[in-house]
Order: sequence, then structure tokens, then C-alpha cells
Amino acid sequence: MAFDNESFEEEENFAEMFAASEKKQSASNRIVEGEIVEIQADDNRALVGVGDKSEGILNLDEIKDENGELKFGLGDKIKVMVTGYYNERPKISYKKVLEQEKTLDFIEANKDNFEDLIIEGVITKKNRGGYVVEADAVSFFMPRSLAAFKDSDDVIGRKIKAQVIKIDEDENSIVVSRRKLFNEERKKKKEIIDKLMEDDVIVEGEIKKITSYGMFVDVGGADGLVHYNEISYKGPVNPSKLYKEGDKVNVKAIAYDKDKRHLSLSIKAVQPDPWAEVESELDEGDTITVTVSNIEAYGVFVDLGNDIEGFLHISEISWDKNVKNPNDYLTVGQEIDVEVIEINSDTHKLRVSLKKLLPKPFDEFVKNHKEGDIVTGTVTSLTDFGAFVRIDGVEGLLHNQDISWDKNVKCKDVLKSGEEVEVKIAKINADDQKISLNRKTLLESPIDTFSKSHKVNTAITGTIRDIKDFGVFVSLGDGVDALIRDEDLAPLNKEELEVGQEIEAAIAVIDTRRDRIRLSVKKLDYIKSQEILDEINDNQSHSLGDLIKDQIK
Repeated sequence: MAFDNESFEEEENFAEMFAASEKKQSASNRIVEGEIVEIQADDNRALVGVGDKSEGILNLDEIKDENGELKFGLGDKIKVMVTGYYNERPKISYKKVLEQEKTLDFIEANKDNFEDLIIEGVITKKNRGGYVVEADAVSFFMPRSLAAFKDSDDVIGRKIKAQVIKIDEDENSIVVSRRKLFNEERKKKKEIIDKLMEDDVIVEGEIKKITSYGMFVDVGGADGLVHYNEISYKGPVNPSKLYKEGDKVNVKAIAYDKDKRHLSLSIKAVQPDPWAEVESELDEGDTITVTVSNIEAYGVFVDLGNDIEGFLHISEISWDKNVKNPNDYLTVGQEIDVEVIEINSDTHKLRVSLKKLLPKPFDEFVKNHKEGDIVTGTVTSLTDFGAFVRIDGVEGLLHNQDISWDKNVKCKDVLKSGEEVEVKIAKINADDQKISLNRKTLLESPIDTFSKSHKVNTAITGTIRDIKDFGVFVSLGDGVDALIRDEDLAPLNKEELEVGQEIEAAIAVIDTRRDRIRLSVKKLDYIKSQEILDEINDNQSHSLGDLIKDQIK
């Protein structure tokens, strides 16, 4: 609301109302010279003679210094203001005299030049027309219509700023307006903002307040917010780590919300855009030297040295897939060489990799190992299908079927994570970069043990474990199984056989290389038949010899 003639007339009326109300409230507000006739310390008061055989009561707090000592004593002359009467006794105040003297001094000093005078004071009381404001022991009157806030009881004690709009020497009154100050400040702020919003206008401001989301900067009477995204091209930063309140900074206005009256400022807009240099000088695949600036659980921020930060994700630190904490590999302030793997001009994001400049563990592994090598590794994890074993920075898979000759044993039954285990490199797949391991081949197989105590073409008894379409599996004990093919079952009838039934057969094959044993009932039947025939032939030979002997005799 603009300050106009009508408002000024209204203010004059209020000033008159204020003066009238003050006159009504007291008999005359006259200043007289009195004499202290009695000090009643217990009641914290003094009796002061003010003429006409009248004694007023003065609160001792009004005449004490900062140390609590009385400035006046019994019989001393003292100026007091008679502000009214109570039960025919004058109401007096020494403080009012000082305030009036201060007010008169203020009027004398500023009566000819008060148009731009701003006061900061406290509202001490209300009356019909408005409020009494005290500043530096001077009383000011502020009409209610010029207060620019809703009237309520809690305004007493409120600190305000207001502009002096009238000084009345005759009435010893000073009228102030909070509303006019607001209008003047708003007008001034608009002029400042209009100028700031012009292209390429850079101004120096002073940091007034720092918050977690940015800084409020005073730019010649208007406050604007520098959001933490607008401080540096690095991205969001903590302003309290870079600045303190009172610091001077160069800023540029980047936006103004007229509805919310919010001015947005930028520090980084004043500086050259380092991304222009990045986009023109760097390409993906380039190797650059950077400094570790910040380490987080998910990766590392690196400083390129020109207010640009790159990001090194935890997965790009090492070829080791089990990196848990970047702090185990890097420290803040460390210089490292990295490869640029992504430059995003739209989002101003730069991603780098450390591991791409390091030898690939698989390539090093292939150089130093071959299939058939026996090595020692560390179990890194156990799964339902096997165990992963780390060997020289590379993980190989030890499948359940390759942990033991006992088909019922699984890796997690006999191994623990972190345990060292000796294994044989069974296969190296260079295309898929996969390594297959074997442990059971380092152990003596049950068939190796079996072959030491059994020979081919000897009879053996076992228990039928399973019946298949192609033959019968027989358990020989101690983890050894053997197969009798259908064609080797004769003269037995397969349909009459049952699981768990004992069966006798001849050992047909012991293949330790392929870990296989084959039995044959048919061969056992042949062997037994041949034994009978040999016995018969042997008996017949003995009978013929005896006959010849008899004839010779």
C-alpha cells in the first residue's frame, strides 16, 4: 500500500488522538523539581515533596545505577514528572523525565531531516489510536493503521523496525510507520531485483545465514538464496565447509518468483563452466590423474582439479568382485590414475574406472597356470551346487560332484568359507573366463582301493542297488558300485530280480581311469562250467593212466 496524502492526514489525526489521550490520562504531565523527604528501603520507594504540601511515591528502581546503588539521597533535589493522581497522591516518575529529555533531544536533532530515518524499538504499550514504541529511551507513536500487523495482546514486548514520518515539536511527539518502511523496502528491493535480473549482472553480496540447503546472501538490501546446487560445479556441497556468515561472495541472479518473492542467486554461474573444458578436452577411454576427495560406502568421488568431480563406483575399483569397503583400497587425498568411462554432457556426470588400468586377474592366471595343475585356494562361498575357491585373485568352481568319490557328499558338508583347500585345475574356459576345479581326483578312489584286492574273472557277491532299462547296478560295499548289463545277466531272468537281492557274478572289467567296474553273471556261469569240464577232464586222464599201468604190470 503506497503512502499518500490521505494516509498522512490519518496519521495526523492519530497523532492528535495520541496527544489527547496522553493529556487525559494525566493531569498535566508536568515536570517539577522535588525533594526526597523519606527513603523507605524496605518498601523499595522514596517519598518526594512536589509542592502544595504533596508527596509523591517514587520507585527506588528508577534512581538506581547499574550496580544497584542509589543516585540520590535524603534531602536531594530531583526532577520528576507528575503523570497523574491516585487517591489524591501525585503519581510521579523520574524515568519519564529522562525519557522526555531524550525525546526532546531526538526531536531537536532530527526535526529538519527525518524522511529516511529508521528506528528499531520495542512496543511498550497500546492505546486507543495505536502503540507506543520505545527505542534508546525515546518514545514514538505508531498508529494502528500503519503497524502492518494484526492487533493482539502479544504485541507488547515485540521488537520492530519503523520509519519516522512526522515530528511535532509543539506536542513533543514522533510518529512512525512500519507500513511505510515495508513499502519503501519493497520498492527498493524491486529496483535491486530488476537490475539483478538483467543479463550478465554480477554483484558482490554478504552471506547473512548458512543453512543445510544453502546460503542467504544480502545483495544491497535484497536477500536471495544460493542453493547448495548453485555453489559449485562439483554438484551439491555443504556450504558451511566452504563459507562462514559475513563472507563476501560474487553472485548472479538466476530466477525470481514474484508470487513467493523468492530471489534465487548463483555463485557457480559467475565462474567459467569447467564442463566446457571437459567436453572439449576429454574423451571416453582417456587416462587422467585425479585426487580422491571423498569416500562413501558405494564408491569414491575424485577431483579433477578444475572444480569438477568424477565418480568411481565400488565395482570399478578392483577386478575383485568382493570389494566391501572402498576405504580398504583408497584414502582421501591419494592421487591415482583412472580411465574415463562415461562423460554425460546433459547431466554433467563423469564416471571413471581404476580397475581398467590394472591387469586382469584372469589373464594373469592363464599366464601362470594350466589345466592339470594342483594348487591351493581359499573357499570364498558355499552354494547348493558347490563351492567357489579363490586362486591368485580368480575364483574357480568346485562342483559337488567333484568334491568326493562319495556321491552323497556335498561341498558345504566338508568345507567352510575361508578354509584353504588343495584342488586340481580341471578346465580353463578362456572364452567365458571360467575355471573348473576338482578335488576328488587328488584322493584315492574306492575303485583304486578295490582294484588292489580284486582281480578280473574272479567271482564276487553284491547287493542289487538299482534296476535300469539297460542293466542292474550292484553295490559291492565301501562305496563301490558295479554294472551288470542286460546281455551279461544270463542265465538269470531280469524280471525275477529285485532291489536288495544278493547276486553273484564275475568281475569282467576294472577301469580305474574311468572309475568303472563291470560284472557278468554270464561270464561267471561260463567260468564255473569251464571249471567243471576241467575237473572232468582231469579225472578222465587219471583213469586212463591207471588202466595203462595195470596192463604193463
